[in-house]
Amino acid sequence: MRGAAARGRAFAVAALAVCGAVLAQSCADPERERLKSTTKATYDKATGKLTELTYDANKNGRIDTWTEMDGTRPLRSRIDSNEDGRVDRWEYYDGAGKLTKVGFSRKAADTPDAWAYAGANGGIDRIEMSSVADPARVDRWEFYDPSTTSPVSAADNPGTLRRVEEDTNGDGRADKWERYSAGIVSSVEFDENHDGRPDRRLTYKESELALIETAPDTSGRYQKTVTPK
Repeated sequence: MRGAAARGRAFAVAALAVCGAVLAQSCADPERERLKSTTKATYDKATGKLTELTYDANKNGRIDTWTEMDGTRPLRSRIDSNEDGRVDRWEYYDGAGKLTKVGFSRKAADTPDAWAYAGANGGIDRIEMSSVADPARVDRWEFYDPSTTSPVSAADNPGTLRRVEEDTNGDGRADKWERYSAGIVSSVEFDENHDGRPDRRLTYKESELALIETAPDTSGRYQKTVTPK
């Protein structure tokens, strides 16, 4: 994935500067021609406001990024990162033009079905996934260790997984909880009667099932335990 330097808050300023560079006399002819052919600005006919910029991120002479603009502020970008003619990455910006989340498709489809969100440090805080490719119907949430995560622009390298929540029956609530230690699953809990609370917990040691706990009391403490042989 491309780095954050080509995205985010500086995107609009950089892209507009590129437009200006097209006219600069100091540009070499091939570079000027590349900029002319790949940096295109679209304006609202009624207001004159900039509404879209195209961009050649890898400088190979092909447009691979289309950014919706509100004047000088970027709103959303559509990116064809492998230049196969299909958008495979979607970037979203906040009111200050800062990159806040990245959408991608796990099935190589034309719409995103997963979204990586930035944490306070700019790294990946969580990834939300939808089995039906609908951001309003997320059914899996992955949370990552902020000390190990890459910038949110590198959504394919999120870092060390800490925990996962999953909605297995599609009712909008998590009913499965996984916890990880050093990226390896350490426990899994299940809400089997769908009352919003876990009913069974499996604990793992070195990836082997070590303990099964059931029958939680009102405080959530498990009353029955079984050690697999």
